[in-house]
Amino acid sequence: MHVQEWLETVPAVAVYALVGLVIGLESLGIPLPGEIILVSSALLASQHGEIDPVVLGASATAGAIIGDSIGYAIGRKGGRPLLAWLGNKFPKHFSEGHIATAERSFEKWGMWAVFFGRFVALLRIFAGPLAGVLRMPYWKFLIANVLGGIVWAGGTTAVIYYVGIVAESWLKRFSWLGLVAAVLVGLTSMLVIKRKAKKANQNLEATGAPTP
Repeated sequence: MHVQEWLETVPAVAVYALVGLVIGLESLGIPLPGEIILVSSALLASQHGEIDPVVLGASATAGAIIGDSIGYAIGRKGGRPLLAWLGNKFPKHFSEGHIATAERSFEKWGMWAVFFGRFVALLRIFAGPLAGVLRMPYWKFLIANVLGGIVWAGGTTAVIYYVGIVAESWLKRFSWLGLVAAVLVGLTSMLVIKRKAKKANQNLEATGAPTP
């Protein structure tokens, strides 16, 4: 069953909780499809009035900020042994090469690595725990964490929600022509998001570290 089809069977309150929980766990350092859940929920909100996009965006933002903060605390307490443990549990995501690249990014970019890490799948998982391991001052981490969470979670929810609204409106008015236009709008929006993420990733790797 597709993620969005499954979400349609879940009550609105449960959708808010699910989005916040999955994004929170992903931000904490557990590889989960947080972005897929958020995009699917935002599309669902555009088609069903029961789900409030504002509450959805707030839930996603809260999950991102809280999850990252918990990940920071765990990383600060666990130190490098934590990274070794995560490497054993999730070798695909926490390999030595990934960790080395992320460390160089954090050492050079600091707060910006936390902020832009929200838009890069791998760094979204790394940001909290690695910032704690590297003992980034918490106030710096918190500022970047809050701003990144708001821009990423709130921005993604808003963009996908309004794309869904426009698509539904066009489908009603122009039938197949509306479908083509809606697909183009959706693809353009996602390409813009991916382009920004790619640019952020290139900036974070500007240290010259080899891409794993």
